[in-house]
Amino acid sequence: MDQLQPDDPQTLGSYRLLSVLGAGGMGKVYLARSPGGRTVAVKVVRPELAADQDFRQRFRHEVEIARAVSGRYTAPVVDADPEAALPWLATAYVLGPDLTDVVAAHGALPERTVRALGAGLAAALQEIHGAGLIHRDLKPSNVLLAADGPRVIDFGIARAVDGSRMTQTGVVVGSPGYMPPEQALGQDVGVAGDIFSFGAVLAFAATGRGVFGEGMAPAAMLYQVVHAEPDLSGTPPMLTGLIRACLAKDPAARPSPAEIINSLAPEGTGQVISDWLPSSVSSTIATHASRILDLETPAGGNSPVPVPGQGFGPAPAAHTVLDGSGAAPTQAAAPGRRRFMGIAAGSVAGVAVVGAGAVWALNRKDGTTGDDAKDKTDNKKKKVSEQPEPEVFKTPPNGVAPQPLWHKTPGHDNLNFELPPLVFGSTVVISGDEMQGFDLTHGARKWKTKEIQPTSSAGKIVASGGMFFVGSGDYDGALVGIDAQTGKEAWRTRLGGKLTAKPPIGADDKQLYGIAEVDDPDIKKNLTAIYAVDIRTRKIVWQEQRDDGTEDYGFDLTVVPGHLVYTDGRKNLTVRSSATGKQLWSKKAADGSVAEKVAVHANTVIVSGKTMRGFDLRNGRPLWTLSPNGRRGFQPAFVFDGVAYAFDYDSGVWAVNPKNGTKIWMSEDLAKKPFSSCLVKVGGNIYAGSFFESGGVYAIDARTGALRWTYNDGRSDDDGWRVAAGGSRLLVAHANELYAVPAV
Repeated sequence: MDQLQPDDPQTLGSYRLLSVLGAGGMGKVYLARSPGGRTVAVKVVRPELAADQDFRQRFRHEVEIARAVSGRYTAPVVDADPEAALPWLATAYVLGPDLTDVVAAHGALPERTVRALGAGLAAALQEIHGAGLIHRDLKPSNVLLAADGPRVIDFGIARAVDGSRMTQTGVVVGSPGYMPPEQALGQDVGVAGDIFSFGAVLAFAATGRGVFGEGMAPAAMLYQVVHAEPDLSGTPPMLTGLIRACLAKDPAARPSPAEIINSLAPEGTGQVISDWLPSSVSSTIATHASRILDLETPAGGNSPVPVPGQGFGPAPAAHTVLDGSGAAPTQAAAPGRRRFMGIAAGSVAGVAVVGAGAVWALNRKDGTTGDDAKDKTDNKKKKVSEQPEPEVFKTPPNGVAPQPLWHKTPGHDNLNFELPPLVFGSTVVISGDEMQGFDLTHGARKWKTKEIQPTSSAGKIVASGGMFFVGSGDYDGALVGIDAQTGKEAWRTRLGGKLTAKPPIGADDKQLYGIAEVDDPDIKKNLTAIYAVDIRTRKIVWQEQRDDGTEDYGFDLTVVPGHLVYTDGRKNLTVRSSATGKQLWSKKAADGSVAEKVAVHANTVIVSGKTMRGFDLRNGRPLWTLSPNGRRGFQPAFVFDGVAYAFDYDSGVWAVNPKNGTKIWMSEDLAKKPFSSCLVKVGGNIYAGSFFESGGVYAIDARTGALRWTYNDGRSDDDGWRVAAGGSRLLVAHANELYAVPAV
């Protein structure tokens, strides 16, 4: 966002402009607010286009049609004035970054996210085409990622410009690399043209690059679109066929939006879009929304300034707004920056939404929520809802830890000292003598069960969708799935035959993975097998024998799209196909001890030990080695937002570029403060827990490695600290205590 310039208007209609979002061929786009507080994006037509009466007529027609597009996955038009000196239209502002920015910051998206993205985009195209529109410029920057699903923006704009003098001079309207071949050739474009663009956008999300190349001149890119086949290497196998069909040169060969939805979300888009974003992207949305909430326009100037009163100390009682006529300013109660947010179904750290409409309530002193009476009436007429706004906490002074939002003592004996809390949307799950589920927002207990007792001896807990999977606890080889919202058993299976399952060690959205003992009296060796179970059918998909003598203790599996990655007691690093179980490669991973947990970023596997090493996921080729520079070796690495973070055994914190293994920074602020092996990241901080009660939870600046604060409850329990993230909260377990602490 850029500040308003002196030649920018202060208002358009009843909307007060806050900043410049961008500029394009049609004109400028501003961030603005209505008198009732609704945030909108206002697009203003360039003067030369405004003077073109043919354009005005087309613009008027498109505005009328666009008003009819108000589905879940578009940003609908809420207001417009095509008769103004400079025609403009206002659309609902989506709290979320565009796909281009997300991929630049986080890399290619996981398959489940790409699948949900495709289902939402296809539903948006259904809405747009049903209103008689063709988008004609679907590209990553026109796709916004919100907590409750993707949004397509700028539909109808390319069509409004089409036929103007700009087009008549021979300029092709659209974006090279994403426009269909027929559009690149200047031919008529139908609804199938949007499907081609959809395929290119989906491939970009899945691979992090354009399928027709990048960095070339527009003419060369258009040539590739018309004549070359797309490069679909790296797309998930389950999505490759669909993407290839969408990118067919012949428009008639491309699938319809309905066929795409049926392929990606046969049970409805809501099923796949629930819990659809990686936690790192959710954190980006929260940060972005915080910046938006801080913008306000002073009565006498153009430049946006932060809303005062956001640190410690009182906030002002009121701020200045304009009434609907744009006349003299009046005083209205200030809502302030602290706004209530509900918690959406997130992976382990999701951004939150409330209810099917995905609307957060805005707390006000007068007890009302949302817009003023006039805007409420407009909402009823236009069926436009507010965009969700994330939970935002005050940032304490550096060195001062925040106070817990709530604290619970679950009762009975100690919580499991090895397992951190698990977050499933609005539910926090803890394990010990009992498993219990607590409400993330308020801390109320939702359920408890003694039926499953996954202690440290029972192994790990793995999650998929809304369930977590454990061993049955009675050593009968059963695998059990528990509904995280109710605590009830929802799934159970045994492997059967000669296999006795140990507790599961990994899962993706389709399969559960684990180690099993091979009970074969004819074989006098103690053999084990690695297996995959289809979560839907509960049947074994594949099983593969492991090497004789390979240790099972501490076995930790990293599951990434298409691959299973793990180390073993022989210091080997092994990669298998998650689809077939076949071993793709295995090699010695370290010259000393090797950490059980590995990290994977893009096509790089990161192994910690005496040194930190990077290997090519595809073939095992060594890529780089990072020395600890005289310090003891590295603990397991965790990758957040394209950076690998790890502690060394002297409690130094490292930030490393996972592409080439270069050190970004190393901080000794935590020297002599032993930490646990779990790291989480929320916003600009990474968080870790101490091994001992004398430490606590550490907040570390992700940019510099500086220690920001340490939280400790002062209890003298000889037990470590475990940390998980849920939205903008940290879930902290210490001995038999559970805390929700603001992640600030």
